Amino acid sequence: MVDIKWATQQRLQYIEIMAFYTGVVTRSDVARAFDISDAAATKDLKLYGQLAPDNLIYKHGVFGFVPTEGFKAQYADLSPAVVLPMIAANLAVAQGPYGEEQIYSITVDSLPLPNRLPDAAVLAQIVRAIRNQKKLRVVYHSLSDSEKSPERIIEPHSLVNTGLRWHVRAYNNDTYDFRDFVLSRFVEADLLNEVAESNVEYDDDWVDVVTLQLTPHPKLDTKKRISLLIDYHGEEGVIELNVRRALIGYALQRLSVDTTSDHSMNPNAYQLIVMNRDEIEPFAGWAFH
Repeated sequence: MVDIKWATQQRLQYIEIMAFYTGVVTRSDVARAFDISDAAATKDLKLYGQLAPDNLIYKHGVFGFVPTEGFKAQYADLSPAVVLPMIAANLAVAQGPYGEEQIYSITVDSLPLPNRLPDAAVLAQIVRAIRNQKKLRVVYHSLSDSEKSPERIIEPHSLVNTGLRWHVRAYNNDTYDFRDFVLSRFVEADLLNEVAESNVEYDDDWVDVVTLQLTPHPKLDTKKRISLLIDYHGEEGVIELNVRRALIGYALQRLSVDTTSDHSMNPNAYQLIVMNRDEIEPFAGWAFH
C-alpha cells in the first residue's frame, strides 16, 4: 500500500467522485476545487492513473478523464448518502483524518431517518444529465400515475433537498411540463445522446421567487407567539421567507405550517400559519387543506 498524505487522498477522492458522477474530471476541475496550480492538478491525475490504472481513460473530445466500464472506487465513498450532501454544501471532500475523535469537543447527532435514495449508478446518470443538459430515459414509479408505464423521458436541471427527501426538478416529455421527481423512486436511468430541449430558464416556478409570510398560530398564548417570533427572527409579527415557487409546498411541510383555512390543526404541533394564503396557494395547492 502506497503511503499517501491526507491532503493528496482528498484530491484523489474528488477525482473519483467527479469522474463517476459527472462522467468526466479535468485538470481545471481539480485545480479549481483545491485552489492549486494546473501543474499540481496534472500531478494528482497522473498519480491517480498510476494507483488505479484501470479506472480512468483520457478522452480528447472532453479534454479530460472519463471512467472506464470497470471503474471501481479506490479512495472515495460513492454512496448517494455521502455524495449528495457534499453536492448540496458545495464541498470537494467529505471525510477528515480525525475518525471518531471530536475535534471541537462538541457532540452533534441527527435523526435516524430512512435512507430514501437511489442506487449510486442511477444517481450518476441523473447528475450527468443535469451537468451536460441531456435527455434521460428513466424507469420511475410514481404514486399518482400508478396506471401509466413507469418508463418516461425527462430533462433534469436541478437537485432539491427538502430536508426530508431528495428530488430532481425536470421537464417531463410525457406531460409537457416541469415536475418534481423523488430520487428514491428511480430504479433505472440511462443518459441519452440527445440535447435537452428545455432548460432551467423555461421553468417559471423554479426561476420566480415569492415571499412566504408566516405568523405564529393564533390559538397559541401570547408568550408562545412572542417566543416563536424571536425563534424565527420575525419582525412586527411576520416571519418572511423568500422561496422558489416550486418549493413553497415543501417549505410549508418542513416548517409544519397549519395550512387549513380555519386554522383547525393542533397549534402545539403546527405552530405557524400562512398570512398571504391567496398569493401562495396557487403554487402549492397540494400542501393546503
